[in-house]
Amino acid sequence: MAREGSEKPLSFDLIRDEIPHLTVDLAYEIKPHIGYVHIASFSSETTAREFQDALDKFGPETQGLLIDLRGNPGGLLNMAVDISDKFLQKGQIVVSQRGRAFPDQVYRAPHGSDAKFPVVILVNRNTASAAEILSGALQDHDRALIVGETTFGKGLVQTVFPISENTGLALTTYHYFTPSGRLIQRDYSGESRFDYFYIREDAAPANNTNKEVKLTDSGRTMYGGGGITPDEKIPELKSNHQQDVLLMKYAFFNYSKHYLATHASVPRDFVVDDAVMNDFKSFLKENKIEYTDADIATNLDWIKSSIKAELFTAQFGQTQGMKVRADWDPQIAKALTYMPEALALYEHKLPTQQGGAKQTASN
Repeated sequence: MAREGSEKPLSFDLIRDEIPHLTVDLAYEIKPHIGYVHIASFSSETTAREFQDALDKFGPETQGLLIDLRGNPGGLLNMAVDISDKFLQKGQIVVSQRGRAFPDQVYRAPHGSDAKFPVVILVNRNTASAAEILSGALQDHDRALIVGETTFGKGLVQTVFPISENTGLALTTYHYFTPSGRLIQRDYSGESRFDYFYIREDAAPANNTNKEVKLTDSGRTMYGGGGITPDEKIPELKSNHQQDVLLMKYAFFNYSKHYLATHASVPRDFVVDDAVMNDFKSFLKENKIEYTDADIATNLDWIKSSIKAELFTAQFGQTQGMKVRADWDPQIAKALTYMPEALALYEHKLPTQQGGAKQTASN
């Protein structure tokens, strides 16, 4: 194959192998004794084990944990229950299913945990289903501070009834409810499919007038019937025109190939300095990608992070590229500032957790 910087085509011997698809795709110590875990989905039976492996890697000196569930579409209910179990007391409710034609089902923490550190969960409008179950359970039991945007609001359970000739009917049979009784499902009556998925109300506290009101274990007010409302709002990250142009033109991916064609490697302590930026701007001009000096100045931190992320992905693998992006991410940085609030929530709850667990178990 041909490659920039090589005069002749390159030959490679490829060996077929299994490629693991991890649902916990990034886990590292983002600050001293503060762990960061990104759960992409709950679609694998190994998700809970992957999550536990991450906790084990952080070790007993962990002083805080940030769980990133942004864009997580959900997946397997039992994985959400198993991960909730790593923070709740034995017997505490994780989620319940309620329907008209079938008996209610309640899922509880089967083992319980003695984890003694605060937890912040970062969510957005595309956090859905099993990810909302985990968020709602830890929020209702005052075990985690939820920050970000109001989640998607997908709390339906479908049951497949076999019909004939290898066909079946998928019928909605239950709704999911958080431990306090909040309905997770967002109302979609009178909406088109497009509106349901793409036109979203920004559910700020001022818009909660008509929503159901429930209380957490410690008496904090929560709102149901439309996803999980965060304890602290972090605005959505929105790209500007110049960022969109650079992404649509694959500027960073193509520049990484250009850079590596003229450099032997990328060191671990690599910094996008003035020389790299000047080279990047020359690359943009050569490829007729329009920009102004004002565009570069406005987006400088984002551009530097994007350059470094693509180079680290090419040199060290996808995980290292994701880590670079996480280190830059303003939403993650803001979420980390709420760790003291999460600690205060945890310490306030700690003396009454055992009593709360007994009360829950007797309901």
